[in-house]
Amino acid sequence: MKKYLFILLFLSSQMVLAQSIRFNTYAGYIFKNSFNSYYSSSSFYEGTVQDGFRWGLGIEYQPAPEIGVEIQYLRQNTNAPTRYADGGFLGGDIQNTDFDLGLNWVMVNGNRYFPMNDVVEPFVGAGIGLGIFSIKNPDNGNSSTATKLGWNIRGGSNFWLAENVALKLQASLFSAVQSVGGGFYFGTGGAGAGLSTYSTLYQFGFEGGLVFRMAGK
Repeated sequence: MKKYLFILLFLSSQMVLAQSIRFNTYAGYIFKNSFNSYYSSSSFYEGTVQDGFRWGLGIEYQPAPEIGVEIQYLRQNTNAPTRYADGGFLGGDIQNTDFDLGLNWVMVNGNRYFPMNDVVEPFVGAGIGLGIFSIKNPDNGNSSTATKLGWNIRGGSNFWLAENVALKLQASLFSAVQSVGGGFYFGTGGAGAGLSTYSTLYQFGFEGGLVFRMAGK
């Protein structure tokens, strides 16, 4: 009995030692993405979410050296120049507005690591969560928010500069289904059938950051 108890305690201690907590930081360049919806010449919208800087934080738990589960938050402030017509009762006038746009991502990610040595640690990952978007029309001061289901995929590598500090380099793709269009563009969601439809947002970018290993190895 004592023998089995000793084995159980030994295995438990090894599992605890194998566990790790990491604190991840993110900063990178996100490319432009176009969106549009056409119903008629007087009922449409087309625009571009501009490129720019995105930053974020994440805390990651590793139950095993090759597996990580991360809670991540990312933020980007940008603009969305948009051309649209509301398709009203008498036909809509074509308008142009450069909307102020705030993009927030709250994700739960799964990461798979492929350590090559003590320095190079390639990984791939995927996640699911929420895209929380805020938009403001500078022409009239109106504002609105929308929350949509989001997902991401990514791949890259950590390069360990010291025992507990690494440089992270990665490419990522984020998307939110039916995230732009319709009532999200205030002042454009009138009688036009085309403006009740939505366009999916895709954001591709390159990011870097620092990884701090807080516990375990």
